[in-house]
Amino acid sequence: MKKVRLFLLSMPLCLLISCGSTNELVFEDNFDGIGIPDTSRWNYEEGYLRNGELQYYTVARPENCYQKDGCLHIVARNDSAWIENGRFCKPWENTTDTLRRAGMAPVTSASITTRGIAEWKYCRIEVRAKLPDCLGTWPAIWMMPAEDHYGTWPKSGEIDIMENVGYDLGKVHYAIHTEKYNHMKNNQRRHTVDCPTVASDFHIYGFEWRADKLTWYLDGVEKYSVTKEETDWEAWPFDRPFYLILNFAFGGGWGGNQGVDLGCLPQEYIIDYVRVYR
Repeated sequence: MKKVRLFLLSMPLCLLISCGSTNELVFEDNFDGIGIPDTSRWNYEEGYLRNGELQYYTVARPENCYQKDGCLHIVARNDSAWIENGRFCKPWENTTDTLRRAGMAPVTSASITTRGIAEWKYCRIEVRAKLPDCLGTWPAIWMMPAEDHYGTWPKSGEIDIMENVGYDLGKVHYAIHTEKYNHMKNNQRRHTVDCPTVASDFHIYGFEWRADKLTWYLDGVEKYSVTKEETDWEAWPFDRPFYLILNFAFGGGWGGNQGVDLGCLPQEYIIDYVRVYR
């Protein structure tokens, strides 16, 4: 039997779990509380972070991330927040790109992660969720390495469990990024499946990570897999712990590829539960 190992990585306490072939539940959140998510399970990303996306990710702001009726709601809003000295401060009334560059955030949203709290190597993940429906939306479930053991992105890897873009709503995308295979080289390992009801129904987005194989599931049905055929880290950096991310981006290089509709905001990305098994 694998043992749970506890390490102090500065603060907070970080749980590194080496998952084997059992079905032991090692992490779960059913979002049964009220208000912001449980801080013993989740923390936040903050600011303008990547891909030219329009949203400013806020921290512990109920307007962008809250629990209600047994679900987590991540909300993208057009509420023109003023960013002062790099921090989210107060409402403002303007949505022009000029003011955004000057410190305005016409779109706010949230990105929560288990980084520094729970990280896994080899496991099975299930997330039951309902996606938003709006031109410009880009919700995702994904994983990043706990440390850049092989170097900065994409050297240490990225696992995209689920991505969806509003302009092509009825499709779910799976992918990995590595030094040898990534979208910058236009050769990333990726796959797309049809799912017309992503915004009207909840679906279970599943992922299984073994030492020699990655497999994606939709509602329990296998949809895609990548097998370890090369042993070099450039092709397969997936032998180190990763943490989980749930985020709702808006616009950007992919989400905004066909434009955005600020008038359809607010939009909600609703997560019923997250479960991680050995």
